[in-house]
Amino acid sequence: MTTIDVTRSAQLAEVAAEAATAVGDMLRGAFRSRPEVDYKRDRHDPVTVHDKAAEARIREIVLSAEPDSRIVGEEGGAVGEGRVEWHVDPIDGTANFAHGLPFFCTSIGAVVDGRVVAGAIYDPLRDDLYTATLAGAWHNGRPLASVGAASEQQALLLTSYPSAREIRAAPDRAVRRQTDLILEYQTLRRIGSAALSLAHVATGWADAALGIGVSSWDVAAGSLLVTAAGGSYLGLRPNDVETDQAAWRERGYFATVGTLDPVGSTALEAFADTHRPVPLT
Repeated sequence: MTTIDVTRSAQLAEVAAEAATAVGDMLRGAFRSRPEVDYKRDRHDPVTVHDKAAEARIREIVLSAEPDSRIVGEEGGAVGEGRVEWHVDPIDGTANFAHGLPFFCTSIGAVVDGRVVAGAIYDPLRDDLYTATLAGAWHNGRPLASVGAASEQQALLLTSYPSAREIRAAPDRAVRRQTDLILEYQTLRRIGSAALSLAHVATGWADAALGIGVSSWDVAAGSLLVTAAGGSYLGLRPNDVETDQAAWRERGYFATVGTLDPVGSTALEAFADTHRPVPLT
């Protein structure tokens, strides 16, 4: 059970926001510079020197403000020990950033006792700051209400499914699932940043977001942002896995605006043969 209060949650959100916005000038300055790209798992998983520099700066700010912390970063791994665990993606949407496509962000979620209690997502190109605490969610200081479509037939779905790895693993299944999603939702977009997709669901600019193969730093902040704004966030857990881990730690997710009930959705039905939904608690 989380033992921090709303005031402490707000303090952690302020630290997350400070760290996320601190790297904004760096990322704006490097955008469309065609940076040199390295690769992690394969050529579909790029990283740049700017990812690493931004994470180092974020780590410095967070540990200065909250020394009793552990940083779990996409580029630098786990650093430090402490009660507060920070899940950091310095550039979520690196491929977009590296190519000059303006859809990427910085995402920072604060976790205490296994629960996400604060978070910030920052879109540096639009100077859009999304923050969440145990008391609510905000976009540039204005309270958020996740309101949008009431049916799939009216809904905009953001997803990067299927990835190249998923197509190679089960091509027929991947095509079938994608076909179901395209036919049932009004519009589907492959936009390339899980964190920013979740921020758009929280604001109601998109009605649903779906991902498979994500990491905690991609979705920690966004999971709280969506639910604090009144939306729904479900982790997608493999059917053959038995665990009690939190929904935000799952490698898959499905999020919807508060007006769109995820129960019985095409997205959940499409993945029911391999994944089951886990609510965020």
